[in-house]
Amino acid sequence: MEKTITTTPKHKTLDGVVSSDKMKDTVVVIVERYVKIPKYQKFVSSRKKYKVHDPGNTAKIGDKVVIEETRPISKHKHFKIIEIKKS
Repeated sequence: MEKTITTTPKHKTLDGVVSSDKMKDTVVVIVERYVKIPKYQKFVSSRKKYKVHDPGNTAKIGDKVVIEETRPISKHKHFKIIEIKKS
């Protein structure tokens, strides 16, 4: 009996907007979420900034991007750009 395990790890993907491109090979992406607070039954939008690896500095400020979780690249970079949607 032969066992073949072909599992691919699922990585978290997020959509966001580039807010800064001043660093080398790094951009800052703001990801906005619309979440419900259970206690008050109210929806609130929350934002979080991620430092994202961008080899070649291809993304510019205002671009909409899709980022994906990856291995740690540096102390604060744990995401990389997988798609740029020019805006």
